[in-house]
Amino acid sequence: MQFKLPNPWKGLSALPRDMWFLFLATLINRAGTMALPFLVLYLTRSIHLSAAQAGLAISVYGVGALVTAPISGWLCDRFNPLRIMEISLLTTGGFLFFFPFLSTYESILAVTFLWAMASEAFRPANLTFVTDAVPPEQRKLAFAFFRLAINLGMSIGPAIGGFLAVLSYSALFFVNATTTLAAGLLLGLSPIRTHHRHHAAPTGDKETGSALRGYPASNLRLFWFLVALLPTLAIFFQHEAALPIFMVRDLHLNEAIYGLMFTVNTGLIIFLEIPLNLAMEEWPYKRTLPLGALLFGLGFGLLAFAQDAWFIAMTVVVWTFGEMILFPSTASFLGEIAPSQLRGRYMGFYQMMVSLAFAVGPWLGTFALDLFGSTALWTGCLVAGLLSGGLLLKATVLPKAMTTS
Repeated sequence: MQFKLPNPWKGLSALPRDMWFLFLATLINRAGTMALPFLVLYLTRSIHLSAAQAGLAISVYGVGALVTAPISGWLCDRFNPLRIMEISLLTTGGFLFFFPFLSTYESILAVTFLWAMASEAFRPANLTFVTDAVPPEQRKLAFAFFRLAINLGMSIGPAIGGFLAVLSYSALFFVNATTTLAAGLLLGLSPIRTHHRHHAAPTGDKETGSALRGYPASNLRLFWFLVALLPTLAIFFQHEAALPIFMVRDLHLNEAIYGLMFTVNTGLIIFLEIPLNLAMEEWPYKRTLPLGALLFGLGFGLLAFAQDAWFIAMTVVVWTFGEMILFPSTASFLGEIAPSQLRGRYMGFYQMMVSLAFAVGPWLGTFALDLFGSTALWTGCLVAGLLSGGLLLKATVLPKAMTTS
């Protein structure tokens, strides 16, 4: 008698064909993503700008991302989000090709802002499209599948970018532009042609016309949920801000060890996120959302006891499980509570909160590290995770139509 282990990936075969085209386009796009990760080095080493000037360019990108998120969401509710993704990719590719030819600091800042607006318009459109393309019971799996494409690509792009940077920083932009345009052309030439807005949110809401006026800004449930997410998102971005400073400056580990932490993170996501979300398919949001936030807080909180690379790798494992649980559930939950006519705007507001955390979290974390020390910072992350978990639990049980009216 043979014992056969169940295939944890079998649920992928049930996803619509459109999801596979989106997966491939996202993989191509992300496999060429290298310009933004190396932007600071390009500006300081190739253009010979100061660190402060390069930092301002990154901030300008963050502002562009913050501004474009709600605009993209609004457009998705009026047009096919597939078209928004195509325009985003093709326009971004054009800006990337143009970027190495810029000669003045002012033009660099202006094009960086436009590049951010073009590129970041993709995210709300993508979240909206996935929500519309699959039924509610498949959304966690679909978002995990999409994140697999992102992490597979990001395990390739920055690595190749490191070698290209040795030869030519301009090549980073040209390769990135080529893959971005290829992804946009793939979506444009794919057989995806319809806007799948037929999977209505199972909330029982029947608001139409004037009843939808003021959404989503007046929806306290959405507001509460986004505010609850903010501490966790701010914790998450410490892996690009306070963590490398802590490892290199305070623990005297080298940069290569820090780079390996990304390998631990993406490796876990590539091999475990889809099986994990399939196994937790029946778990309610009131369990998955707080659990994800708590694991983020615990993972970064344990850094208060870190003395070597192995311990840090263990903390990365802890918060990566939080990432694998929280982010697919977040997108799925938003798709469920949003009226079907306004999913784009809900996703836009969510992406705006992510951009806000990206703008504020790294600055706040590095400021706390310098002013109060690492123990206080990582203990604060634990407290923030606990706070976020409690608020997310509250958000999942609020009345479905809770508004300010």
